[in-house]
Amino acid sequence: MEKIEFTISIVIPLFNEESNLDLLIERIQKLSLELKERQILAEIILVDDHSSDLTPIKIENICKQFLNVKFIRLSKNSGSHVAIIAGLSYASGNCASFLAGDLQDPPEIIIEMIEKWKEGYSVVWAVRDNIEGVSFFSSVFSKLFYRFFNANSSVKLPPTGADFALLDKCVVESLIKSAGSNPSLGGLIAWLGFKQTQIRYIKQARVNGKSKWTLSKKINAFIDAFVGFSYMPMRLMTYFGFLMAASGFLYSLLIIILKLTIGRQIEGWASMMLAILIIGGVQMIMIGILGEYLWRNLEESRKRPLFFVDKSGGFRD
Repeated sequence: MEKIEFTISIVIPLFNEESNLDLLIERIQKLSLELKERQILAEIILVDDHSSDLTPIKIENICKQFLNVKFIRLSKNSGSHVAIIAGLSYASGNCASFLAGDLQDPPEIIIEMIEKWKEGYSVVWAVRDNIEGVSFFSSVFSKLFYRFFNANSSVKLPPTGADFALLDKCVVESLIKSAGSNPSLGGLIAWLGFKQTQIRYIKQARVNGKSKWTLSKKINAFIDAFVGFSYMPMRLMTYFGFLMAASGFLYSLLIIILKLTIGRQIEGWASMMLAILIIGGVQMIMIGILGEYLWRNLEESRKRPLFFVDKSGGFRD
């Protein structure tokens, strides 16, 4: 029997990816054979994020066909970050990698990532140089997000973005303990520390289907990441409050001076209503920002499990 040096767990979140599954498994199994030639065993964990198409049925059939493929199905759609953490919690490898199931992240570069891990790095980021087949708006949104996040948060992410990485087992265990109720995966991994490095690649266009990464999901991910790792919104509220208070003081001083010097009374219902509406709107925005932080504190205090598994298969004693 050929000696196995170590095992790598490859976690792949899936949501309505029935059109990509066959090609995905073909490439993953080809990678598994290449790894086995290097005395590396690949454990494949497919995480069905409660798909509504034929994805769960195809996953079960794939699991029966290949002994190194395992699967879990979440009880509800929870998002790719939760799905990845769920998969990592089932991983048994010495290291683990996660990547999207749409084949935009080429699984073949895992070999290069393993070499970096062997050099002693606990986190190996696959950083995209470019993204093929995306709209101009999506590209601009992505660049602005990472630039804004890095400038205003307590952690730093690769400036061009990274949602494909390889983690040492100790990082996986730390990540699971630190996930919280609204996990932002990239920010969490960067926040954990450990010895980190990166390799570069070109994120490819989708082979089949369309992206599930909608504008609303992008906005939610931005809010989760920003609220989780930055107090800048609350600091801005404080600064703006001081600015509004100073403006009010100066305006009241102007009224007193005009009254005492020229006896002029400043009037104007329209200007008064405008000031009230602006201040009221700003106050509502501030309350909304506070609400985002308070809601996350409430969610965290409930100590609810991050996910529930509806079904699993392929995990053998």
